[in-house]
Amino acid sequence: MQEFVRLTAKGVPLPYANIDTDQLIPARFMSTPRAKGYGPFLLYDRRREAGFPLDDPRYLGASIVVARRNFGGGSSREAAVYALVDAGIRCVIAPSFGDIFAANAANNGLLAAKVSEDVAEALLTASGEITVDLEACLINGDTPFEVEPVARIKLLRGWEDIDLTLSHAEAIAAFATADATRRPWAKPVSRAF
Repeated sequence: MQEFVRLTAKGVPLPYANIDTDQLIPARFMSTPRAKGYGPFLLYDRRREAGFPLDDPRYLGASIVVARRNFGGGSSREAAVYALVDAGIRCVIAPSFGDIFAANAANNGLLAAKVSEDVAEALLTASGEITVDLEACLINGDTPFEVEPVARIKLLRGWEDIDLTLSHAEAIAAFATADATRRPWAKPVSRAF
């Protein structure tokens, strides 16, 4: 997974609350092999609305989405994150996220940056580039955002879950050695049959 440290990019405002995973990628597209990319299906039905921001030429190539509360709520559809990532989105800024969406985001290199409703509203009306600094947890150098601590570590280092586990290899080995001494009876016995 690609590291996420700092990103300066065009932001696209999605001034909607409750953009759920069913909207992010309708179920009928989930039989498409992931290798073909889910980007074209991102907000497919919403993009049929006149003037939908993702289709506005001013936001072409945007890598940051700014939205209102409860982004990614709904089903546990990991494909919703795939659609965003495959469309080139690296960060979503919103006041709240669906819990499973936020976990899936971190596992796929997408930052879910939580801000206050006032900050989200200000960013929705701002134009131009946005800088998101994950090391400092700041937007545009002075506006703090929140991200779950484990997700932050994984994104900063470009780690998947197994990498996070392996980072504790010495502690795991020390525990196993100490546990074998404390509870020798608990060690599995191999039997030949």
